[in-house]
Amino acid sequence: MAILFHKFQQAVKSLAKNPMFAKDPRQLQFEADINRLFLYTSYNRLGRNAEEVDAEEIIDMANKASVSDQQKQVQENIHSQIKSFCMSMDEILLPNNKKIDEAFELPPQSAAAPRRSGLSFAVGKDDQPNYHAVIPETRPSKQAEVSERLKDLIGYRLDIKPSQILHEEAGQGLFLDGEANVGAVIAFYPGVIYFPAYYRYIPGYPKVDARNPYLITRYDGSVINAQTWGFGGEGREVWNGLSMAEFKPDMQGVEKGSERVWKLLSTPLEGTRAGIKGDVLERRNPLAFAHFANHPAKGMVPNVMICPYDFPLTEKNMRPYIPNILFGNAEEVKMKRFGSFWFKFGGSGNGGSDVAVLKTLVLVATRALCDEELLLNYRLSSSKRRPAWYTPVDEEEDRRRWS
Repeated sequence: MAILFHKFQQAVKSLAKNPMFAKDPRQLQFEADINRLFLYTSYNRLGRNAEEVDAEEIIDMANKASVSDQQKQVQENIHSQIKSFCMSMDEILLPNNKKIDEAFELPPQSAAAPRRSGLSFAVGKDDQPNYHAVIPETRPSKQAEVSERLKDLIGYRLDIKPSQILHEEAGQGLFLDGEANVGAVIAFYPGVIYFPAYYRYIPGYPKVDARNPYLITRYDGSVINAQTWGFGGEGREVWNGLSMAEFKPDMQGVEKGSERVWKLLSTPLEGTRAGIKGDVLERRNPLAFAHFANHPAKGMVPNVMICPYDFPLTEKNMRPYIPNILFGNAEEVKMKRFGSFWFKFGGSGNGGSDVAVLKTLVLVATRALCDEELLLNYRLSSSKRRPAWYTPVDEEEDRRRWS
């Protein structure tokens, strides 16, 4: 397997330097990332019994397949792993011979009741959604017990403890306890998902990251806020993303006239609570801690990378183990970007797909891991002042990512 992985690593480097399809820098970087994820996750799916001819076939596919085809394969590879993880969690938490029923029971809708748009649902009053959540019976195991049992089944677990990175802002770090192969799904990035149409509902907007280091953005513009997920919980519950105190911007100090105008135009919109329905989620999820992964210090190399994962909501039995909920309407509002701003246009839809999905993120191992801290390249934008502790892993990648 070591020889096969060396071939994969050489292919990763070659594809990163010679992307085939992209024109603009941001798309170029996206395609380079998909190339890497295609190789890493396909390598993982080969398993320990893989032969050299299998590896060469995948490398050849990576050189010839379209980005769209590679994306589909990455989704299949990730979904296969997560399905296996969910089955392990069922084995740990569900009573013998018991299966999860549908999480929600929807009562009949009145024919006279007016339909509400996605936006009105998001900004409406704090009325309760018309559904009744059913929380299946689970074993009363503590999160630590679930985590230890998961290690017995899949070979690793996650720990949160003081980071080994030597700067005062490093704080807590994310550590892998056990062993994981390259291409393995290591962690979920939990929290509330905001489409660009709902950016103004992110607590603290527009300076959303002023007191919240647990935000992350996908290439498609979706933002995940993991702040309220925190350290998870000790049971299965209806989670609405409001478990912790909401961010309140610092309003102290004298404001100049122009600052007052800007603050008026960029104030977070009301109705943040009404915009989140809540879903039955397993708060003891032992892998829902990607938001604690630190950026590598100077001279260190990342060992995980971000991978977009579109979870199909048709997978009812898997849903409790996907630690994300959506803000606003279940259908994505179409947006156009002009510079730093997004504008709504046309109607809403799901991009042509017949299956509703949650646009989530997971961390994937970029090499074999064993009892070590997990390090993620943050790729902070070079157009804004970076923290003193931030050392770019690859300055060119940072520029392309945010071009």
